[in-house]
Amino acid sequence: MPKDRAAKLGQMPIPKLLIQQAVPAAIGILVMSLNILIDTVFVGQWIGANAIAAINVVLPVSFFIGALGMAIGIGGSSVISRALGNKNLDKALLTFGNQLTLTLIFTVSFVILGLYFIETLIPLFGGKGALYEPAKIYYTIVLYGVPVLGFCMMGNNVVRAEGKPRYAMYAMMLPSISNLSLDILFIYIFNWGMAGAAWATTISYGVCALYLVYFFRSKNSELQISFKHFILDLGIVRQIGALGSVTLARQAVVSVVVLLVNTILYDFGGETTVAVYAIISRTLMFALFPVLGITQGFLPIAGYNYGAQDYQRVREVIKTALLYATTMACIISMLIFIFTESFVSIFTDDAAVLNQTPNALRWVFAATPIIGIQLIGAAYFQAIGKALPALLLTLTRQGFFLIPLIFILPPYFGVFGVWIAFPIGEFIATLITGFYLLKEIKTQLDTSSH
Repeated sequence: MPKDRAAKLGQMPIPKLLIQQAVPAAIGILVMSLNILIDTVFVGQWIGANAIAAINVVLPVSFFIGALGMAIGIGGSSVISRALGNKNLDKALLTFGNQLTLTLIFTVSFVILGLYFIETLIPLFGGKGALYEPAKIYYTIVLYGVPVLGFCMMGNNVVRAEGKPRYAMYAMMLPSISNLSLDILFIYIFNWGMAGAAWATTISYGVCALYLVYFFRSKNSELQISFKHFILDLGIVRQIGALGSVTLARQAVVSVVVLLVNTILYDFGGETTVAVYAIISRTLMFALFPVLGITQGFLPIAGYNYGAQDYQRVREVIKTALLYATTMACIISMLIFIFTESFVSIFTDDAAVLNQTPNALRWVFAATPIIGIQLIGAAYFQAIGKALPALLLTLTRQGFFLIPLIFILPPYFGVFGVWIAFPIGEFIATLITGFYLLKEIKTQLDTSSH
């Protein structure tokens, strides 16, 4: 690893270093989230509320396949960072080449399967009744671009592993800007409807991919690979898979939650409640960008200093990240609670959706002030290479508690049962994560530092 980055991660004051790492990540997430948010507004205003619901139906598929790229990216990034730290450039190059090969194999395979089972998947994900046709149009076009999305998600994490958060930020901003520009052109000017929304999304993936190819071919990147690096190495694949599985499991659970919530809401409340959840899920992506940015910034600092056995700095970055994340989460919650009605009205003028969304949004965000503990806690175990606790703690948030709750509560409370399942699941997951993080700090970090 370059000396300046080693010095920066190992010596710069933690509060300043965390901000330096977190801000580009947060800006990138913000721009990407704003893109999804404004995209939803455009679709809602120019096509209709059913179009928002139709896109939300398709989201789990593209989200999961894109998550494959992210998992391969994050899993390999940990290997690349440690390899560069050990001055083992050959291993870093081989890892990156293997990441590219794995991304291509998995994403293309899932596209083929996704197209083959199209008639089964869309109704399964909640694309029923009036939502079926617009969901099918969007799904088909977006699916063709998913291998490119997989490369973008993988490549972005590799850029971050090289210690170049600014370039990673650009890679997230460029497709967002192009997507919004193409939305206006294809939906508003050309009047292409759902097909226009889908093509705008797909082409924007291509813009991101072109930028990443430029970055990796330029002098800005140390990872100048050749053909031999694309040949899969079993040892490297195992290392990528171990930590990548944590990210993949998290993203897969998010997809399953969207799928189940869409289906349950459709059964209990019809198409309107599916549109309400679409707005809420977009808001969750958008509103939490500062907390997610802090989590992203925390990862390389915690991992580097743990590898250097500087446990005092590891404890300090955990404490600082928790403080920053909790402060931001409290501010976000306050703003959501105060400006709920105004915020929701941006998306649609559909009276039924406007009537149901504010109360639902407040309930879903009720446990947000404590979310930082869960995110930082799970990220810590991933950063230090402890794949199993990272996986289990990651799954507590939406897998172990939220999914059972969205089955148990609605038969008694109807649609309201779905909304209250979110804060209850969040609260239980945070208690468990907090307990294990505190235990790790008191045992592993304290005893190791003496």
